[in-house]
Amino acid sequence: MRQNNRHPFQAMALMSVILSQLVGSVLIGIFGGRWLDHQIGSEPIFLIVGLLSGLASGIYAMLALIRKFFSGES
Repeated sequence: MRQNNRHPFQAMALMSVILSQLVGSVLIGIFGGRWLDHQIGSEPIFLIVGLLSGLASGIYAMLALIRKFFSGES
């Protein structure tokens, strides 16, 4: 088993990036869906689709970041 030489500030930075990725992607999905609903006139459907796609892309980005962080790449 390899030794963990990570600094506590690296873990704090990782959590900050994860939080901002998740919140940012969900907010972009929500506001994009609301805008599209307003343009087309189909009130809640694209809001829900935008929310779910933003959440899915945020989770995907979070998992890719965690995988990269624990693989040892910079």
